[in-house]
Amino acid sequence: MTNRQIVVAELPKDALTPGHFRMTTTPIPEPGEGEAQLRVILMSIDAANRSWLKGATYRAPVLAGDPMPTYAVAEVTRSRSPELDVGDLVIGSASWSEFVTAPADKLRKMPGIRPLSHLLSVYGIAGKTAYHGLITVGRAVAGETVLVSAAAGSVGGFVGQIAKAMGCHVIGIAGGAEKCNWVTSELGFDACLDYRDSGFNKALRAACGDGVDVYFDNVGGKVLEAALFNMKDRGRVVCCGAISQYDTDTPSGPRNLPGLVVTKRLRMEGFIVSDFARDDDKAMKALRHWVDAGRIKVTEDIFDGLERAPEALIDLLAGGNTGKRMVRVSADPS
Repeated sequence: MTNRQIVVAELPKDALTPGHFRMTTTPIPEPGEGEAQLRVILMSIDAANRSWLKGATYRAPVLAGDPMPTYAVAEVTRSRSPELDVGDLVIGSASWSEFVTAPADKLRKMPGIRPLSHLLSVYGIAGKTAYHGLITVGRAVAGETVLVSAAAGSVGGFVGQIAKAMGCHVIGIAGGAEKCNWVTSELGFDACLDYRDSGFNKALRAACGDGVDVYFDNVGGKVLEAALFNMKDRGRVVCCGAISQYDTDTPSGPRNLPGLVVTKRLRMEGFIVSDFARDDDKAMKALRHWVDAGRIKVTEDIFDGLERAPEALIDLLAGGNTGKRMVRVSADPS
């Protein structure tokens, strides 16, 4: 048997294209001592994947010729570790491949939640990022006004729904009237504004009223700039991502830094979801409660087939997704 995988053909200098990737075939990798061989089931597709192609971030840089890294739900098919058995479901770092190997101590054994896709969406990186970012970093409390960019995306949609479940007033920012309508009608945000609209800045000022207590930023650039003007004194800005800056070699930042941070005495803090892994069980308990109570709707956007991974990422960067984007590589275990 052989193993299909997608590698980086060349590093992009501007917008990502299918030509930056190529499909290869290799032998199925064999696990070493303390490792497990994994059959990849579902791969997470995230805007951060693009930032990994720009050099070292919170992880080592991805180089030309490397398999494209990802985060995945997988089934153990061989194990050389007492920690894992064949048939276990795990989640952890992988690559755009049908089979991978990984150290057992870097994998997390997962409960048999169905559908398995929820392990990458509401109970995975997206849901946990929203939970830890809003509650631990943003310190949101009931009665506050929460502003969320990329509100129709995987993280932003969960941020807004968690904030509503906590009793906050929630305003979203998304691209296009259709997405904005979906955010309010389906996810229950109090309002959602189209950043592409020529009157966006004026509409944002009107929607924010007395100001924003917590801004959860997923996009950076001009949207972050507009949000800063509408913060309350001593407001909190949660820096989760900068999708507007990833797919270009000429990024632009907000022009009002550090001026507004000083005059409004704002706190801006960036974070990575793994910073709060110690609290993942607490997050999982809260998320499951809100899902079971109908306070969080789970929206997933799944492409079928490993070969569609480049397309899925490129489309995500263009704003084509609603909810959590992922790629199905193989069938769920029976």
